[in-house]
Amino acid sequence: MKCAAAVEPVRAQPRESAEQVTQALAGEPLRVEERRGGWARIVTAYGYPGWVREAAVEDGEGALPVAEASSPLAAARRYLGAPYEWGGLTQAGIDCSGLVHIAYRATGRLVPRDSWQQEAAGISVASGEERPGDLVTYGEREKADHIAFWLSAENILHATSRHGLGVVEEPEPAELRARRRGIVSLYDPSRNSTPSSPPKEGSS
Repeated sequence: MKCAAAVEPVRAQPRESAEQVTQALAGEPLRVEERRGGWARIVTAYGYPGWVREAAVEDGEGALPVAEASSPLAAARRYLGAPYEWGGLTQAGIDCSGLVHIAYRATGRLVPRDSWQQEAAGISVASGEERPGDLVTYGEREKADHIAFWLSAENILHATSRHGLGVVEEPEPAELRARRRGIVSLYDPSRNSTPSSPPKEGSS
């Protein structure tokens, strides 16, 4: 099965008012696990479950777009100026982990969807070994709740709802720096490791 809509909200529950947890994009492979009252419970190619309108699913194998970006960071910069949207994955609206996910997808790499999953799948980077394109994670509890691309000791690129900014390159805000958990790398062959498979459950 595959997504028949250009952009389809994937919701936490089978109703229009339910939280959008991610989005399915045109032609994306989807596995249907249940159908109920005009809704389909699907699992994405990266193991993310949720509900979409049944009309947004059609027969066919489905495929993710071919790799066309030189690096995740280069792909992420294409979204500069895009508005923030919880669960979003497009230029029309995107969230922090969605930016990381879609930037890696543009290079042909399928990574987890949520910030805490991305942190768990990454390779920890020691202080002084950071490289542009690594990921900075933030949070005060047991797992990350925000993620950004590391650019330098002072600057990050991320999607933020702060002051309606959306996707920006900026000096790391003090309030984020105080919540920094660490820096990780995803799919860096020079570090001789790769992340684990995406978890199947999670929240945006």
